[in-house]
Amino acid sequence: MVSAAAVFTGIGVAAPNGLSTPEWWKATLNGESGIRPVSRFDASGYPARLAGEVPGFDAAEHIPGRLLPQTDHMTRLALAAAQEAFDDAGTDPAQLPEYSAGVVTASSAGGFEFGQRELEALWSKGGQYVSAYQSFAWFYAVNTGQISIRHGLRGPSGVLVTEQAGGLDAVAQARRRLRGSSRLIVTGGVDGAICPWGWTAQLAGGRLSLADDPTRAYLPFDAAARGYVPGEGGAILILEEAAEARARGARVYGELAGYAATFDARPGSERADGVPALRRAVELALADARLAPEDIDVVFADAAGVPDLDRAEAEAVTAVFGPRRVPVTAPKTMTGRLYAGGAALDLAAALLAVRDALIPPTVNVTRLAEGLELDLVTAEPRPRPVRTALVLARGRGGFNAAAVVAAARPH
Repeated sequence: MVSAAAVFTGIGVAAPNGLSTPEWWKATLNGESGIRPVSRFDASGYPARLAGEVPGFDAAEHIPGRLLPQTDHMTRLALAAAQEAFDDAGTDPAQLPEYSAGVVTASSAGGFEFGQRELEALWSKGGQYVSAYQSFAWFYAVNTGQISIRHGLRGPSGVLVTEQAGGLDAVAQARRRLRGSSRLIVTGGVDGAICPWGWTAQLAGGRLSLADDPTRAYLPFDAAARGYVPGEGGAILILEEAAEARARGARVYGELAGYAATFDARPGSERADGVPALRRAVELALADARLAPEDIDVVFADAAGVPDLDRAEAEAVTAVFGPRRVPVTAPKTMTGRLYAGGAALDLAAALLAVRDALIPPTVNVTRLAEGLELDLVTAEPRPRPVRTALVLARGRGGFNAAAVVAAARPH
């Protein structure tokens, strides 16, 4: 009988502290941050001037020249990560049955930088100077479309738009597709809008850190938390049906064992007085994985960097697991919050923590805010056998998601 389990067989990464999975993971375990002053545009006149930018990325080295005029920087990063994920998985999509493989990614806004450039051409020169590619290059589904076209993936595809929660929501949708007739789904998320238009939109949210010191700007759960630093990048993952993956002898990183999503109650409503939505997402994800709280070896936190949101997350974790009963980490302090790419990158970190028996650190956090009863992994990696990991993500507007990844089960 064909197993319904969904397993991860490939990882591709574009992150502010490493372009490629090995480079990013080595930097993460070494506590090396990619948060620096913005270089993609002149941010000197803006109140926030730090970002996590992917280093050393030359698009011409990673994607065909014909794609350069029609893609935003964010999509180019996604295409590079997708190619790495396929290479890592050791599979050629051209060898799969037609319509058996698809793409489900997450996005928060689409190609902002491309859109800004074309809008500038429109108002300064006229409509005849606007690229025809503007019709899709800005679109939030463009990463899904470009990945599917480049690799000939004609199976079920889609996009999830739930901000930071999107990376988990997309992977869950990919699992649903595998429970149908699909054999392989490319999933995850790569995001970013480090350009004046995107920067203004992010500033309008009121949660960006205005600090100029990269080591003190993004401090989730810390007494000095003052907001977050935005970044670009994320991870693209190959998710396969377990029996099919094993039949071809694939190396398996782990299984998507559980998932749940909830939505925050309207403030002041009757439902707002019940179990908080994030805690409910954790409980439902554990139930989906058929695990108890004591079975979880590490929690990868959403880590908003905003005091009241950090407190709400800490209270949800403590309510489920007990005070300081499970290690908690937030390696995104080295990348910034990557919006739709952030949770996908945390999933990659969780899978490698399972592989290497190492929990990556939360850098720069030195003093927990009063009353937060978390066993936060700081400063350096913590050696520990990891069989199961819980990844949390929250998207602006009330989205909550929780996913459990587990070591691959024996045949």
